[in-house]
Amino acid sequence: MTTAVRRAGAFAAVGTLVLVVPAFGVAVAAPLALAALAGAAFVTDGPLFELFARPGDRKESRLYGLLGFVLSITGLGLLTTPSLLSTGDVPQLPVSVYVGTVLLLVYGNLTSEVVKRYRTGPFAASTGFVLGGFVAGVAGQALSVWLTTAAIPTATLPKFAFLAASGAFLGALLRAALFERDDSVVLFSVGLLLWLLFELAPAVHYQDVAAAIAVTLALGYVSYALQTASVEGMLTGILLSVLTIVLGGLGWFALLITFFGVGALATKFKYDTKKARGVAEENEGARGTGNVLGNAAVALVAVLGFAAASVDLLTVDPTYFLFAFAGSLSTALSDTLSSEIGAVFDDPRLVTTWQRVEPGTDGAVTWQGELAGIAGAVAIATIAVAVFPGADPSMTVTPTGGGVVLLAGVAGMTVDSLLGATIEGGVVGNQGVNFLATLSGAIVAVGLFVVLL
Repeated sequence: MTTAVRRAGAFAAVGTLVLVVPAFGVAVAAPLALAALAGAAFVTDGPLFELFARPGDRKESRLYGLLGFVLSITGLGLLTTPSLLSTGDVPQLPVSVYVGTVLLLVYGNLTSEVVKRYRTGPFAASTGFVLGGFVAGVAGQALSVWLTTAAIPTATLPKFAFLAASGAFLGALLRAALFERDDSVVLFSVGLLLWLLFELAPAVHYQDVAAAIAVTLALGYVSYALQTASVEGMLTGILLSVLTIVLGGLGWFALLITFFGVGALATKFKYDTKKARGVAEENEGARGTGNVLGNAAVALVAVLGFAAASVDLLTVDPTYFLFAFAGSLSTALSDTLSSEIGAVFDDPRLVTTWQRVEPGTDGAVTWQGELAGIAGAVAIATIAVAVFPGADPSMTVTPTGGGVVLLAGVAGMTVDSLLGATIEGGVVGNQGVNFLATLSGAIVAVGLFVVLL
């Protein structure tokens, strides 16, 4: 057994023991915190130190990693204590969510380390984390409910699976992209997401979860295999898709997958030509987390807002969020097609002055690219009209609504070009411009919806 696997197993054992916090609250949290502090301060060598020490700990001769790990689990556990949230404005963290989060992290990490003994590379490590974390997350939630009620209601199992899958994908994403060794950040991020999703999805159906996991895993793997997304981009896309299917529905997912699929094909369109011109996406066109979120973060917020409005956490018409979602994706696809198709044509002009500039200049457009962008907005608008109310009888996008989505996409694409010509590269980067453009598309869609519909 390698050192990494032993260390992961030791952290998993500690994480499991710390789960007594919800049962005893502050009475046990303080001793645990003191014990972790003492361990970090006084265990500086020997077998125990070697068992828990990470590379950074060895440099400092202190078990700071273990200290942060225990303190973060203890702190998250205290959120399950009603007295700490006495205002009543915020519901306490459900014990099942807390237990599922902790076990998801520690056993996902353990499984990932075991997999890395036999397979190298970020894809294998992330796959191991997702599989181990998902199983542990479901088991932890089910076990905590069973211990308190002596039964596990069948209707709760799909929700356990949804929360565990969402947490596993987010945890794998954060570890792969940002914080592989920062368990505290990963733990709180996953815990807070699952806390939010617990409130937003009071009822989850088997077919929704099964479709979300099966379809998004298949499409995510295809995107990675075809090199249209990096591991981090794949995980980001999968997480967004799972949340969209479960919280929104298949109609919402149809719009999202249209953007992902058509956008990926556009990125690969005449890639060698764009690469020779110096205007191609990096990493052979494989989209990373930043790129995916830059184009889809507004759509994600719209899905969450729709779910909150649907359960009366927000007193807003849920249809507003559908149009914000469609408008942002219409903008994202329009901008992607405009830039990726337009980049292979000559004589681009700066949108603010209409002067000819070099290909790849921020804010430069071609008439071919503009037509491609309009076609992208038409595609999203057409699909929106086609799937609503077919996919969701409670919501309808009329032909006029489709026109709203089309206009929002074209407006957002224009905003992207204007921002590219004025502030990109100085005030904000490309991903920031994408976010602001999709936000403008969402705002235009909602505004036109209010005025026209």
